[in-house]
Amino acid sequence: MSFNEPKKRSETDPAYHWNIEAMIPDETGLEDELQSISEEAGAFAARYSGHLTESGETLAGALADRDDLWRRLEKIYVYAHMKRDEDNTVSRYQALSDLCMSVIAKVSSAFSFFTPELLSADESVLTGYLAETPELKIYDFAIRDILRLKEHVLQENEENLLAQMSEITGASGDIFSMLNDADMTFEPITGEDGEKAALTHGSYITFMESHNREVRREAYESMYSSYKKLINTVSTAYNYNTKTDVITARIRHYGSAREAALAGDNIPGSVYDNLVSVVNESLPVMHRYTELRKKLLGVDRLYMYDMYVPLIEIPKRSIPFEEGLDIIRAALAPFGQDYLDKMNEGIAQGWIDVYENKGKTSGAYSFGCYDSYPYILLNYHDTLKDVFTIVHEMGHSMHSRYTRMSQPYVYGSHSIFTAETASTVNESLLMHYLLDHETDPEMRKYLLNMHLEEFRTTLFRQTMFAEFEDITHSAIENGQQLTSEWMCGEYQKLNDKYYGPAVEKDDTIRYEWARIPHFYNAFYVYKYATGYSAATAISQKILSEGPSAAQRYIDFLRTGESDHPIELLKIAGVDMSTPQPVRDAMKTFENILDEFESLV
Repeated sequence: MSFNEPKKRSETDPAYHWNIEAMIPDETGLEDELQSISEEAGAFAARYSGHLTESGETLAGALADRDDLWRRLEKIYVYAHMKRDEDNTVSRYQALSDLCMSVIAKVSSAFSFFTPELLSADESVLTGYLAETPELKIYDFAIRDILRLKEHVLQENEENLLAQMSEITGASGDIFSMLNDADMTFEPITGEDGEKAALTHGSYITFMESHNREVRREAYESMYSSYKKLINTVSTAYNYNTKTDVITARIRHYGSAREAALAGDNIPGSVYDNLVSVVNESLPVMHRYTELRKKLLGVDRLYMYDMYVPLIEIPKRSIPFEEGLDIIRAALAPFGQDYLDKMNEGIAQGWIDVYENKGKTSGAYSFGCYDSYPYILLNYHDTLKDVFTIVHEMGHSMHSRYTRMSQPYVYGSHSIFTAETASTVNESLLMHYLLDHETDPEMRKYLLNMHLEEFRTTLFRQTMFAEFEDITHSAIENGQQLTSEWMCGEYQKLNDKYYGPAVEKDDTIRYEWARIPHFYNAFYVYKYATGYSAATAISQKILSEGPSAAQRYIDFLRTGESDHPIELLKIAGVDMSTPQPVRDAMKTFENILDEFESLV
């Protein structure tokens, strides 16, 4: 398949751009508003510092004022971020994003007295306020959650110092983002038609799915040779990012960076360990799959660039964006009409930015603020995989839509732990729909293979990433420096363990860790795997139990952050505090593999 160089954004059809103007129709005065927010944050500190817990009414007023300032600041930050992501080469929005980060640091500093002062009050006084002050009712869970983390909150001056440092501590992630999305380029490759084709983040996976092995090999080597050339720079960025995680955890008196990362969601470390342990137990099934892949591809040696190509070759089918939406509407019908109506309204309102353009941030996401649409960024290439990307991100956006309709600002977001469940339930329903309605035997085999790939890339691969994060953070905690050679070596060992003896060892996949942006958000990726496990269980309940299970799931979508993630998932019928959902998901993978093997 040949790809032309991406167009400039000004050359693309505005009909497929997100309606970001609905969020902020006029940029005039944004800098003034940021200045005002900064000043008001200072006034907030002057007003409430030393007086925060004098009465229930004072505390309620402070919480409401704090939420108002964060809400206004969040809106400008999200807008600047999304405008930057439209085209990373436009300096205006990079500058606005940087300014937002400066103001966030100042506001965080101004608010730094809040939690230490709240926790310095007698707990019985606070619980008394909660019982006696109606305005505090909505903050009951939020306040009790702060009390839960009391031992990890520092003195006011220390919190202030950490807040002021936030601009610097996030630098390594920003450096990687600009390197990855704005500065890095890849050598063009020869496409399936024999013509030169541009390799981009957006087109890479399509090349890797090519049935022309030379196209796959060339794309693979071109991609990773660029990271190899910059491996010392990327390694330095990640090294300092990891050091920041470790040092911050120590400052806050956590036993480890992982403990600190899991504490906010009140996730026991056993959940992380259960995931890794159960997935490792199931690696023989993964190895069985890679052996089958080698056999069906008919190759003497199976390489990592052979892992993404569909094992069943079907005629290439282009799925225009509008057709993809129609498929999604049919697949998500089990949720009920209310879900479909809200989704269709969002599409009509312009939630989605569809196609790739020069300078656009790679990949896909759902993003927005409490007072905006839950926007979706895509880089759509008319493939079935892109349809799955839409349905995934729509799961996030509909989660946001239901939450913001039902929860106040303080609970108006959701943890990644629950968010990844919402997105993956959608993917699971889409796959079930496609399998249920497929009459062509070859297409059914193709879809089963695709389903296996979802498990491989989400449950297995993300767990492998989670192991890598654990290894790198543990190394820093034990006084080791993260050199490029060591990290590449550790990653190679993990890759060998997960994919097994059927896959040849090469000197290329060892650089894969360097292109994973999620590593700059510590202990994030495991939530994809736990979310996939939970989603597998929830989707099966919806399909087998019908509207009652669908309603429980919608009830879960409405909850936002009004409780801890494991408790919220119980509303939808899943208990992630046990290893059972992961075991069940692994059994599902084995069952799919059994059926696929029987058909091929």
